[in-house]
Amino acid sequence: MNQVSTSNKTPKTARGMRTREKLLRAAEIEFGEKGFHEAAVSGITYRAGVALGSFYTYFESKEEIFNALVSFMSHRTRRWIAERVADAPDRMTAERKGLEAYIEFARQHKGIYRIISEAEFVANDAYREHYAGFAKAYEYNLRKAGEMGGIREGDYETWSWAIMGMAVVLGMRYAEWDESTPASRIAETVADLIERGIRPQQG
Repeated sequence: MNQVSTSNKTPKTARGMRTREKLLRAAEIEFGEKGFHEAAVSGITYRAGVALGSFYTYFESKEEIFNALVSFMSHRTRRWIAERVADAPDRMTAERKGLEAYIEFARQHKGIYRIISEAEFVANDAYREHYAGFAKAYEYNLRKAGEMGGIREGDYETWSWAIMGMAVVLGMRYAEWDESTPASRIAETVADLIERGIRPQQG
C-alpha cells in the first residue's frame, strides 16, 4: 500500500491540539494491538473518547492517522531519550543512558514494534524518516563528541546506523519479548561492548 498524502488539518487551538494528540495516543493502542488492517477508525475514536465525526476534523482516513502516528511515535521516542541523556557528562555515559531509556520506552509502548514494522508497507516514507531521523541526530552527536575528543575519529554515519541497529534488536528482545532483565544491566553490557569491542584484553 502506498502512503497517502497528508491533508492540511493542523489544529489552530490548544484544545484542537489536545484532541489530535488524544486520537494519536488512542491510535497507538488500536494499531499496536490489532495491526493496521484490523484496526478501525471507530476503535480509535472509542479509545480516545471522541465522537466518530470529530475524527475527520483532524485526519482524512485511517491511512493518514497511521502515517501521522509513525512520526508522532518517532518524535516521542527521541524526546524521551534526549531528556534522559541531557545531563550525561560524556559520550559513553550518554550511550549507556540512551540505550536504557530506549528499552524503558519500548517497555511502556509495546505496540511500537508492530507499528513501525507495518509502516514499511503502509507508510514507507514515514518509516524511512523514522530511522533516518534517528540516525541523523545520532551522527551529529557522535561527530560532536569526536570533535571534542570524547571518542575517536571514524565513519560517524555508519557508526550511527550500526549502534542504532543494535538498539532496535535489543529493544525487541528485552522489551517486546521479555522484560525480566533490568534495562540498566543491558545498557551497561552494551555500553561496555561499544567502548571496548570484543578483542581480548591486553595484559
